[in-house]
Amino acid sequence: MLWGTTYLGIRIALETIPPALVGGLRYTAAGTLLIGILSVRGEGMISPSQWRGMALIGLLTICIGNGGVIWAEQWVPSGIAAVTVATVPFWMIAIEAFTRDADPLSTRLVFGLFVGFGGILLLVWPDIAAGNAAAHQFLRGIMALQIACVGWALGSALSRRHARKENVLSASAMQMLFGGLFMLAAATVRGEWSHLAFTPRTLLAEIYLTLVGSIVGYSAYTYALRTLPTATVSLYAYANPVIAMVLGSMVASEPFGPRVVIASLMVLTGSALVQWKGPAASRVRAQGPKDSRLKRLRAFP
Repeated sequence: MLWGTTYLGIRIALETIPPALVGGLRYTAAGTLLIGILSVRGEGMISPSQWRGMALIGLLTICIGNGGVIWAEQWVPSGIAAVTVATVPFWMIAIEAFTRDADPLSTRLVFGLFVGFGGILLLVWPDIAAGNAAAHQFLRGIMALQIACVGWALGSALSRRHARKENVLSASAMQMLFGGLFMLAAATVRGEWSHLAFTPRTLLAEIYLTLVGSIVGYSAYTYALRTLPTATVSLYAYANPVIAMVLGSMVASEPFGPRVVIASLMVLTGSALVQWKGPAASRVRAQGPKDSRLKRLRAFP
């Protein structure tokens, strides 16, 4: 549920911090701090031979995945961004359809995809159809969110295929560090450093994103993966958009009318239909590698 609050944190941070620096500073600091904490505790770190894989996963999930969300929130309300991100399972289904061990397409799965994408269309079409400059920027944001979803889905699939027995916190720290460095490089290329400024409000938002959204959020999530049933852990994916929409409406006066509520329910229903495997399939999967199954659940920002 902590991650549901980060969408509003991103929107606030963007008031004075350029988008690539919002993510670059956050994840570089979070990764560095977490590595320091693990080193003090004497926990094993990822070996250099695995850095290339960690860097690729960080590029996909942190730089493209979270970076896309940050970029989009320049024009898309935080609540709508959170609901759009809930389509990640749809893209994961599409990616896994090309693998040899993919689940066959079922009527329920196809229906879930139609319901989910129908909800996205209902959510964004009125703003896109306006045809003005704001509509074009909104469309750019929605496209960035879908690219972000694809990046996260690819990174998650890669993480599943190459799951190892390394320290989970250490892997998360390296992924955050590499992803943050990629975003800092992008910020440098775009000339964002000259536009960097802080106010008490945006500084607090960036600190919150770093400590609560990244370090505490990732730590709590990995702990949950080890101690809670899969079905319980997956509930966060449905709580995040609700929290983001309520906070966005209360703090930033974002839209929260009947259309947004109905569209959000359609997206979350579609996501639930796509992810639900049924009792029999759940028992079969429970006999397989638990870590691979849980890797699919990770979300962002």
